[in-house]
Amino acid sequence: MKRISESKIQSNTIVALSLIPLSGLAMDVFIPSLPDMAVQLHTTPAAIQLTLSLFIISYGVGQLIVGGIIDSYGRYWPSLVSMLVFSAASFIIAFSTNLQTIYAMRIVQGFTTAMIVVSKRAYFVDVYTGDTLKKYTNLFSLIWSIAPIVAPFIGGFFQTTWGWASNFIFLGFFGLTFFFIDLLNGGESIRTAQPFSTRLILNSYGKMLKTTDFSMGIIVLGFIWGMLLVFGMAAPFLIEHELQYSPVVTGYISLFSGVSVLIGNTVSRILYRRSYVKKIRIASSMQLVSLALLIPVTFFYQNLVTLMMFVFMLHSLGGFIFNNVITYCMIRFPQYAGKASGLIGGGFAALTSVFSSLLVNTIDISNQTMLGAAYAVLAVATFLFLVKTSWKGGEQKTEQEKEPVMEMAVEV
Repeated sequence: MKRISESKIQSNTIVALSLIPLSGLAMDVFIPSLPDMAVQLHTTPAAIQLTLSLFIISYGVGQLIVGGIIDSYGRYWPSLVSMLVFSAASFIIAFSTNLQTIYAMRIVQGFTTAMIVVSKRAYFVDVYTGDTLKKYTNLFSLIWSIAPIVAPFIGGFFQTTWGWASNFIFLGFFGLTFFFIDLLNGGESIRTAQPFSTRLILNSYGKMLKTTDFSMGIIVLGFIWGMLLVFGMAAPFLIEHELQYSPVVTGYISLFSGVSVLIGNTVSRILYRRSYVKKIRIASSMQLVSLALLIPVTFFYQNLVTLMMFVFMLHSLGGFIFNNVITYCMIRFPQYAGKASGLIGGGFAALTSVFSSLLVNTIDISNQTMLGAAYAVLAVATFLFLVKTSWKGGEQKTEQEKEPVMEMAVEV
C-alpha cells in the first residue's frame, strides 16, 4: 500500500481542499447550458433537467455506501480510481448525442463524486488533530460554498463561447488533472482499516431514522435544498427564453443565488447562540411572508429585479434554516458521527432530487409566478415540519454543539 509521506502532507492537503467542492461544480457548471442542451439533443426541458436529479440521487446514495468502503479499504485507491472514472464519464457526456447514455454517465459521475469527496474529507481526520484539524474543517464551509457560486458563472462563459459540451470537457480535464497529481504525489492516509460490517451499519441507520426529530430534520433539509434545485432547473429557461437574456446572465443570477445562500449561512453562524427552535421557525415564517408579498407582484412585473427579489429572500432564509437544521442533526448522535454524516448527506440529497423533480414535472414553471408557486409548496411544507416537530435538545448550548457550527458544511 502506497503510504503518504510526511513531506507530502501539505501538498496533499491542497489537493484535498481543491476536490471538496467537486459535487457543486459537477452539479452546477452546466446549468446555463440546460436550454441549449434541450435544443441540441431534440428533447424537452424536463428531460434535460433530469440530468441534475440523477446526479444528486446517485451522489446522495453514494455517500450512504462510501463511508464503510473507505474505512475498510482505504482512501487513496478508491478515490484515485473514481477520479479516472469521473473524467471518462465527463468526456463521454461531452461527445454523446444519446440522452440515455448521458443519464447513465451522470449517475456514474454522482457515485464517483461521492467517493472522491468523502475520501478527501476523511483525509483531514486521518492526518490532523486538535486546533489544526479545526482550522481546516472551518475552511470547508467557505470552500464548499464557492462551487455553487462560481460554477454557473464559469458555465455561462463556456456555453456562450463553445457550447454545452465544453462544460463536460472542462469537468473531464479537471478530473484527469487531479488523477495524475494524486497518482504521482498522493498516498494512503488511513491509520487502521476497519472490518466491513453491513449489519452494524444498517442497525445504526435504523436507530437514527427511528428518531423523529433527526429524520424530520433530514426531510426539512430536502425541502430547503429543493428550492435551490428547482431554481437551478427553471432559471435558465425563465432568463433565456422568457426574458431573452444570454446564458452569461443566467450565470450572474446563479452567482447571486449562491451569494444569497452564503449570506444566510453567515448570519446563522453569527446567531448560533440564539434559541434554535425560535430562530428556525421565525426564518420559515419570513419565507412565507416573502412569498405572500412577491407572488402578487409578479402578476404585474416579471423582470430580473423581481426574480432577484425571489432569489435573495427565499435563498438567504433557506441558507439560514439549512445551516441550523444540519448542525442540529449532526450533533444529534455523536456516537455515530461518521454514519450520521453519511445518512444526512445522502438522505437529504436523495429527497431534494425527488421533491424538485416532482415539482418541475407537476408545475409548469414557465414564468416567475409559477416559480413562486413551486417555492410556496416547499416553503409551506418546511414551515409545517418545523412547527409540528418536537426538537429535543435544540436549546442546549454545549461545547459539542458549537463545534459542528464550524464543521457542518463538511458533511453536505
